[in-house]
Amino acid sequence: MTQDELSDRFLDFAVRVGKAVDALPKSRLARHVAGQLIRCGTAAGPNYEEACAAESRADFIHKLLIALKEMRESRYWIRLISKAPLLPQKRMMPLLDESTQLCNILGKSVVTAKSKTSRTR
Repeated sequence: MTQDELSDRFLDFAVRVGKAVDALPKSRLARHVAGQLIRCGTAAGPNYEEACAAESRADFIHKLLIALKEMRESRYWIRLISKAPLLPQKRMMPLLDESTQLCNILGKSVVTAKSKTSRTR
């Protein structure tokens, strides 16, 4: 997968998060979850973009780790939406699956970057 393809996946994920947030009911819990999810669900992509323009390998790893943290948090809020249930699980499962895949990609990228760093020392 190229950087542009992965970047597009993060962008698509952010759009899907926005649509899910807009579909949430107007309850107190839903408003709280909406605010949290919209922040983290739209943050992983820009952090990935910053990683792509990193000034060093350490900077690259750091920014990938931030993107991973945001994606893991997104996955948590998506799971809560399903479990509460604020939206039907059937609607949230594809978004949960994509968040898991993106977490796995970021995690593997961090491991690879760290292993390359340790080999160059």
